[in-house]
Amino acid sequence: MHQAILYRKKQNNRVVCDLCGHHCRVNEGEYGQCGVRRNVDGTLYSLVYGRLVAENIDPIEKKPLFHVIPGSLSYSISTVGCNFDCLHCQNASISSVDFSKANGRTAMEKTADQVVHDAAACGCKSISYTYVEPTIFFEFAYDCCVAAHEKGLKNIFVSNGFMSRQATEMLAPKLDAINIDIKSFSEDFYKKVCSARLRPVLETVKLMKELGVWVEVTTLLIPGLNDSDEELAEIAGFIGSVDPSIPWHVTAFYPAHKMTDPPPTSRSDLRRARKIGIETGLNYVYQGNVPGEGGENSFCPACNAEVISRFGFQVRVNRLQNGCCSKCGEPIPGVWK
Repeated sequence: MHQAILYRKKQNNRVVCDLCGHHCRVNEGEYGQCGVRRNVDGTLYSLVYGRLVAENIDPIEKKPLFHVIPGSLSYSISTVGCNFDCLHCQNASISSVDFSKANGRTAMEKTADQVVHDAAACGCKSISYTYVEPTIFFEFAYDCCVAAHEKGLKNIFVSNGFMSRQATEMLAPKLDAINIDIKSFSEDFYKKVCSARLRPVLETVKLMKELGVWVEVTTLLIPGLNDSDEELAEIAGFIGSVDPSIPWHVTAFYPAHKMTDPPPTSRSDLRRARKIGIETGLNYVYQGNVPGEGGENSFCPACNAEVISRFGFQVRVNRLQNGCCSKCGEPIPGVWK
């Protein structure tokens, strides 16, 4: 066990965890909602520090991040656990864990320095904290972020955005980019489908942007649940109110975990969502999970020239010159170096 950070001690050995938007009140011997933080004699501990269940080399486009070092590789790591309980979780085998019943998956013990060494040795330009909500292994992710910057590697969170303001402010100076899911623009959806709330997610998007972290947003379109024209326009409108240059990825749903009734998202619905985003005023809207539609390519908002051509997670042609459109010279925001 590793002592947690960002928690408060209360009377009778109770603690309040201030790591994410749940602000769990944890009695002695109990666990937080994430399942991987436990109160032992009035001290909160992380049960997953350095205990990795996934290490992979991914294209950075898979995160998805389209405006961060295109065509590069990212060293992706994860522990078990999550602070959401999404009915459609694609990684339920590692996100759902109950340490109280000793059924956590076997983990690989790693130090932060080992993770950074392995990332560099594999030719990766960044480390991604992903697959489950990385906030739940914050202590280890933060130590990796510090070590990664010392070796010139970028740090990336792939997140549900449900972190506390304290965690965001602590992490931001060590973070280069984050992709945040806005799963819906409905509090009811977040409550019933994710066991969470929408407002903290929106606050994280705004705060990360204010603190200088490169932000991209993803919305998984679930037919009949979050894909109406009105709701998509609301999500796009919110993103535009923060910064119309924030890339918005609208991606296809496939039945998974406990959500098997809705059909896969159609290509026409992805095109419709992309059109709504563009008409709302967003500069960069991308279709995901369905390659070959053309909605994966980046276009200059000034002259409409295609600046990056993609197929799936593969960059075919990158026409950027020093982060600018090679045709008209318009700066294209992102993390290009």
